[in-house]
Amino acid sequence: MKIIDGRELAKTIKSEIADEVKKYTSTGKRRPHLAAILVGEDPASRVYVRNKTRSCDKVGFDSTLIRKGADIQQDELLEAVEQLNNDSNIDGFIVQLPLPAHLNEKEITLAIDAEKDVDGFHPENFGKMAQGMDTFLPATPFGILTMLDRYNINVSGKNCVVLGRSNIVGTPISILLSRKANPGNATVTLCHSRTQNLVNYTKAADIIVIALGKANFLKKEMIKEGAVVIDVGINRIDAPELEKGYKLVGDADFDDLAEKCSYITPVPGGVGPMTVTSLLMNTLQAYKKNISE
Repeated sequence: MKIIDGRELAKTIKSEIADEVKKYTSTGKRRPHLAAILVGEDPASRVYVRNKTRSCDKVGFDSTLIRKGADIQQDELLEAVEQLNNDSNIDGFIVQLPLPAHLNEKEITLAIDAEKDVDGFHPENFGKMAQGMDTFLPATPFGILTMLDRYNINVSGKNCVVLGRSNIVGTPISILLSRKANPGNATVTLCHSRTQNLVNYTKAADIIVIALGKANFLKKEMIKEGAVVIDVGINRIDAPELEKGYKLVGDADFDDLAEKCSYITPVPGGVGPMTVTSLLMNTLQAYKKNISE
C-alpha cells in the first residue's frame, strides 16, 4: 500500500508555480492576484480562506480578502461580485461557500465572470469541462486528477466508482475520469443514496472516489484487492483520548482499508491540500491569459 501524500505534492506544485511567477515578475510584469469574498464567520470557511491566503503568499501571488457580515443582503453581495468582475487587476476570485441560508448561491455563482471563476463552478466552465474544452476545472476534482497523474496511476480502461453526486466533487470527477484525456478514459459508475446493492459496484472498482460526508463509511470488505481509494471526505468524530477531544477522519476507513489498497489518500493530508493548490493553478492560468492580452 502506498499513500498518496497531498501535502508533499502540494508543496512540489507550489514551488513550481512560484518559479513560474518569478519568471514573469522578473520581466516587470505584475504578480498574479486572487481575491476571495468571505461571508459570515463559519469556522471551516475561515480556515479554508486563511489557507488560500497563506498559499498565495508562498507562491508570490497578491491576495485580497473581502469580509462581509452574515446579514448581508443579496443585492449587496452581487454588487461586491460585480466590482471584482470589473477589476482588471484581479485575475480570479471566489465566493466562499456555503453562504448563509437567506442568500441565493446559484444567483451568486451565475453573477461571477466565467473568465475569473477559478473555482470552476460557473455553468459555462462546467459545460466546457464536460465537452473536453480548455477551461477552469473545479478545484477538488482538478486536485484528484493531478494526484492520479503525478503518482502515475493508470486510469485508462479501468473501472471507476464515484460515491456521491454533488456538483462540487462527485458529478464533475465522474465526467473528468471518463473524458478522452490523460488521466481519463475510465469506465465510470456514479453511485449515490438511491443506488441499490452498492457493494456490487465498489467490489468491482479499480478506483474509488468517495465524497459522501459519512465518517469511515468505506470498509475493506467493500473493495477488491489492489484498489485505489481517493477519499474526499473530512469528518470530525469524538476522540476523548486526545487532548482536543476529537479527530478528523475521511469517508474511507483508512486503518481498515490500508492492507488491501494499492494506493490511498489520507485524511487529513490527502485531497484537501490539493484543492487549494488547484485554485492557484487555475489563477495562474487566468493570469497568463490576462497578461498576454
